[in-house]
Amino acid sequence: MRLGELSRAGRTPELPLRIELADSAGPGELHLHRLLRVLPGRRYVGVGTWRGRQVLAKLLVGRRAARHLLRELNGARLLADQQLPTPALLADGLVEGQGGWLLFDYLEGAQSLDQAWHEVADQPLLSDAQQAVLGEALTAIAGMHAKGLWQADLHLDNLLRHQGWLYLIDGGGVQVERAGKPLSRERVLENLGVFFAQLPAELESFTEELLVHYLLANGEHALPFEALLREIHRVRRWRLRDYLSKIGRDCSLFSVRRGAFGLRAVRRDQLASLEPLLADPDRWIEQGLHYKDGGTATVARVEVDGRPLVIKRYNIKGVGHWLSRFWRPSRAWRSWREGNRLAFLGVATAQPLAVLERRCCWLRGRAYLITDCLDGQDIITRFQPYLATDGGDSPPEAELAALDRLFAVLLRERISHGDLKGYNLFWQHGHWALIDLDAMRQHRSEHRFARAYARDRVRFLRNWPADSALHQLLDRRLPKDSSRPEA
Repeated sequence: MRLGELSRAGRTPELPLRIELADSAGPGELHLHRLLRVLPGRRYVGVGTWRGRQVLAKLLVGRRAARHLLRELNGARLLADQQLPTPALLADGLVEGQGGWLLFDYLEGAQSLDQAWHEVADQPLLSDAQQAVLGEALTAIAGMHAKGLWQADLHLDNLLRHQGWLYLIDGGGVQVERAGKPLSRERVLENLGVFFAQLPAELESFTEELLVHYLLANGEHALPFEALLREIHRVRRWRLRDYLSKIGRDCSLFSVRRGAFGLRAVRRDQLASLEPLLADPDRWIEQGLHYKDGGTATVARVEVDGRPLVIKRYNIKGVGHWLSRFWRPSRAWRSWREGNRLAFLGVATAQPLAVLERRCCWLRGRAYLITDCLDGQDIITRFQPYLATDGGDSPPEAELAALDRLFAVLLRERISHGDLKGYNLFWQHGHWALIDLDAMRQHRSEHRFARAYARDRVRFLRNWPADSALHQLLDRRLPKDSSRPEA
C-alpha cells in the first residue's frame, strides 16, 4: 500500500499493512502489525518492522500531513538536542500529496506512567506507591522546564518507563521558549496547571507536598501556590467542557450517529459487544429481569455474553407527554451526559455505555440508556442493621468517610442530584456510587446550587426516621452549608 492510500483506510484498516516508504537511503517497506492510535484520515500510530528492526511508526496523511510532520520532527529534535531521554528517531520523510512518516526506536516492554498510575489508583490517597509515580513524573517535567522546553499535551501517557529510565515521547506537543535556558515562571505555572488538573481532584490538598518533587529537580523559580491553584482550576474546567463536547460527536472515544430518525452514541471500546443489544433493545428488555416497569420508565437487567448490564427505557405515555418531551434533550441523554461527567470527575457511578433516541423528523420519542450493572448494596439496605431509635452501633467509619468524600465532591463541583433517595446510592468497591442521574445538574450560580443542595440533603436524610440514631448521626456529619464541607 502506498502512503496516500492510508488516508482512505478508515478507523480499522486490515492488518498487517505493508506501507511503501522512501528516504535518503533509498526505498524501504514498513510492515505495520499493530495499531496503537488512529485518527482516521490523519494519523496512524503503530508498531511495525522496518529494515529488520522493530519500530514505532507515526504515519501522517491528509491535507495537513506536512505541517504535522514538521511539528513532530521539531519536537523530537528539541528533546534530543537538549539531551533529554527520548526514543531515537531512525528515519523520517515526506512524499508530496501522500503524507509523511517518522520511525522511532521501539521500547519493547516499556510501561507508561499512566499504566503505572492505574495500578495504584485505588490505594489510599497519596500512598507511597502513588507518590512514587507522580514524583517520577514531576521530576521529568522539571528536567524539561530546566532546558526551556514544555509538553503542551502533558499527560502520564507521554512518559515511558524502560530499563530504569523515564523517556519523554510525543514530540508533536513539545514547545520551546529559550532552548537550554530555564522556562519562565508564567510558563511553568501554566504547564504544571495542565499536569495537576489531570489528577483526581481529591489529590488537590496534596498539591503542595507533591510540588516538592518538582522543586528539588528545578528550583529556578519560587512558585506562588495560589496562582498555581487558580491555573489548575481553570484547566480542569476546560478539560471537563472539552470531554463533554466529545460525548455527542464521533471521535476516538465515542461512536456517534445522529440523524432525523435517531441518535446513537456508544463508547467506542464497547461498540462490538453491544451491537446485538443496540439493534433491538426492546426485545432484550422483554427477556430481561425487570427492576421497574412504570409509566415513564422501564428498567431491566440483561446479560450480554455473560456480562450483566442495565437498560433503562424512557417511555412516552401519550400525546400530551410526547408534546412536553419531543423538543428538549431526552432524560436518557441527560443521564448519559451526567454519567460521563461523574466518571470524568472521579465520582463512582454505573458506567454509561450507550444512549439511543428514537426520532421522527428530528422529533424525539422513546429513548434508552445502557449502563454497567452495579452489584453492591444500596445505602438503605447497607445501613439497615444500624437503624435504631435508642442509639447502638454506627455504620463502619470507612463507609461514613466515603459518604463524606462524596458530598465534598458534590459541593466542590456544585452538583445537585435531584432525587437523592437511598436506592440511588450503591456501595461499590469502597465508594458510594450514584445512579438515576436524569435530574442531576452542575450549577453555575452559587445561589441556585445552595437551594438545590438543601433539597438534596433533606431528601437524603428522609431515608431514615428523624428520631433514629442513624438519622441524627448523618445529620451531624453532612455539611449544612453548601459553600464548603464541614469538618
